[in-house]
Amino acid sequence: MQAHKPSRRLKPILSLDDFEPAAQRFLPRPVFGYIAGAAETNASLAQNRLSFQDYDFVPNVLVDVSKRSSQVELFGVRYASPFGLAPFGLAALSAYRGDIVLARAAQQANVPMIMSGSSLIRLEDVASVAQGTWFQAYLPGQTAQITQLIDRVRAAGFGTLVITVDTPVAANRENNIRTGFSTPLRPTVRLAWDGVTHPAWLLGTFLKTVLKHGMPHFENNYATRGAPILSPSVLRDFSDRGHFTWDHLAMIRQMWKGPLVVKGILNRHDAARACQTGADGIIVSNHGGRQLDGSVAPLRVLPGIVDVCRDVPVMIDSGVRRGTDVLKCLALGAKLAFVGRPFAYASAIAGEAGVQHGIRLLADEVSRDMGMLGITSLDQLDASFLMQKSFTVPVSVPGRHPTDQAVAR
Repeated sequence: MQAHKPSRRLKPILSLDDFEPAAQRFLPRPVFGYIAGAAETNASLAQNRLSFQDYDFVPNVLVDVSKRSSQVELFGVRYASPFGLAPFGLAALSAYRGDIVLARAAQQANVPMIMSGSSLIRLEDVASVAQGTWFQAYLPGQTAQITQLIDRVRAAGFGTLVITVDTPVAANRENNIRTGFSTPLRPTVRLAWDGVTHPAWLLGTFLKTVLKHGMPHFENNYATRGAPILSPSVLRDFSDRGHFTWDHLAMIRQMWKGPLVVKGILNRHDAARACQTGADGIIVSNHGGRQLDGSVAPLRVLPGIVDVCRDVPVMIDSGVRRGTDVLKCLALGAKLAFVGRPFAYASAIAGEAGVQHGIRLLADEVSRDMGMLGITSLDQLDASFLMQKSFTVPVSVPGRHPTDQAVAR
């Protein structure tokens, strides 16, 4: 990416992690809590980050890395960097027109962005300003509703469809409740106070949205407009997913002619079946720790899923924060890594400029880390560049000494 001088607000932001404390100061407690929190004890949230400490790098030296490229090709599109923006619901609650902000920033940087089905902005509005955005659908188990929504997504011009499969029932988000966030959003004295004490957010995001677009609704759970965020019927919309099965996925494969990606898989058997059903891509994910608390960190099961999906690109999200994290994912076989919360924070504190700044930081880290690893292109990266801390076994890799023990796959 081109050199860019950050604004005064963004100058202290040196990594994706720096966006979180800045967003905590800017956002009302319930909105920040919704983004930051996960399910129950936050065990999976913590393990997602800890899993990256399982591996150390084994770099090459004295390699000419002056001309290196971090580009990656996926579904016939060449992206500038091997990461993308994960879907994040209610993005327009933390930043004005948040989904559009995220999609535009990703388009400008030439990295993929997945729009969440749990969004407060019409999918058509996002598709019209950021072609190439992927759409993530949360689907009920009723054929007519599925068909109508897929037809709507196709008509809007989305080319890549992501089906999230790890939300059959609503998760236990008790951390949200503790911070004052609920679904539906319930007006309380505390909620009002949180808004008043954060005037920049209140005036620049919430009231601006209401004045220009009316009370936010869930726009894309179905083919028709969903309930407003204050409506009790929101709970019905979020709990209407328990009937979705492999048969429905097979039906969608027949309907959708573009790339079809299945997101939320954590075991080899499901991954193999998704590939057999016709998935063009897999995203290994535990939903950022926001669904089943205690579910395994995606990085720890990534090699096994790559092994059974050899002809299908495997991607990953949950816990990715640094360029080194991205490269560890790629070394274990992922084609691309998605990042969620940090970009939601970035959009909150500085809108599109904040997201662009975050993308630049991560892209620079990836390029810098490639140079220090001794590689000039991402297709040179494999498991021989990693050593697993818990156990290692000798792996014969052409051109590398047997004592460079690599991670067991």
